[in-house]
Amino acid sequence: MPNQREVRWSQLKVGSLVVAAALSLAVLVTLMSGSVGGLFHPRITIYSHFENASDLLVGAPVSLQGVTIGTVKRISIDATRPLAPVEVPMRISTRYIRALHKDSAVSLTPVGVLGDTVVDIDSTHAVGPRLSNGDTLAVAQSPNIQDVIKSSQGTIQQVNIILAKLNNLTDALSTNQGTLGLLIHDPQMYRQAVTTFADLQHVADQINSGHGSLGKLINDDTFYDHANDTVTRMQHIADEIDQGQGSIGKLMRDDSLYENLNQTAAKANQMMNAIQAGRGSLGLLAKDPKFARKLNDTVHQMDTILTRLNAGQGSAGKLLQDPALYTNSTQTMQSAHDLLVAIRKNPKQYLSFKVRVF
Repeated sequence: MPNQREVRWSQLKVGSLVVAAALSLAVLVTLMSGSVGGLFHPRITIYSHFENASDLLVGAPVSLQGVTIGTVKRISIDATRPLAPVEVPMRISTRYIRALHKDSAVSLTPVGVLGDTVVDIDSTHAVGPRLSNGDTLAVAQSPNIQDVIKSSQGTIQQVNIILAKLNNLTDALSTNQGTLGLLIHDPQMYRQAVTTFADLQHVADQINSGHGSLGKLINDDTFYDHANDTVTRMQHIADEIDQGQGSIGKLMRDDSLYENLNQTAAKANQMMNAIQAGRGSLGLLAKDPKFARKLNDTVHQMDTILTRLNAGQGSAGKLLQDPALYTNSTQTMQSAHDLLVAIRKNPKQYLSFKVRVF
């Protein structure tokens, strides 16, 4: 049997091991709680209400701008809030209380694409009073992964349609359908394409060597010299115009044109004022109803006279419209012409004078 000394030594070793384990556990707990303000640092409890927990777990980190400041205390359902029934109390270290405000926003944010969900507090635009124990923070409207998946359904459908069209296009190319399919599989089409490219290369070579109109246009310096001369002349004309030389220059630089236009505009303004005031014939026409009625009556009478003339009524109307007057006038003129011709042929027959001497 072991003696009493050995037993005590064994008990001392066990006790030392237990003390070391306890100290290690305390250090570990202290290190684990250091990110949320320390084990013995005071904390406050705040609340938020969400529409959906989004796989949030009890003990999940609560972060401020990405820095962990607390943990989720519990997750429960509040039946009095039908729109946001998920109540989430959170234990927050007072170490970060200066950065928390009553108008700070809370959101559920997944860590990565498939990571755990954490509570993130955003105080970027918060200007309200400091947060206190028992306060409730509003939830920021941010889309979750389910909303993203729902909103991407239309895009996925469009991508599927595009892929189906690409598949049909690939099938058509494989079956020698269309120009591109023939270009891929028909050797004659390939040879024609090669010939066309060769012709284009030949044309490009001729242009580069200065042959033809286009080649001379690109490679001949004469065109550049002509263009440069034209630009120089245009610049000279612009300088003359800017200096007030020539008709266009005087038109642009001479103040007399502006003065004449200004005087013309002033006279037109005076004329319009006179017409507006009822002075002169145009003014009476615009403002005096009696003058307007007289003018209307005159125009009506002239229209009546012209209508009667066109209808052949009256002496003037018959003079304009009756063909008998034209016929008689024509016959009279023809008779006079015949008489003059006859007198010229035989003047003695028509022109005879008898002189008597008493």
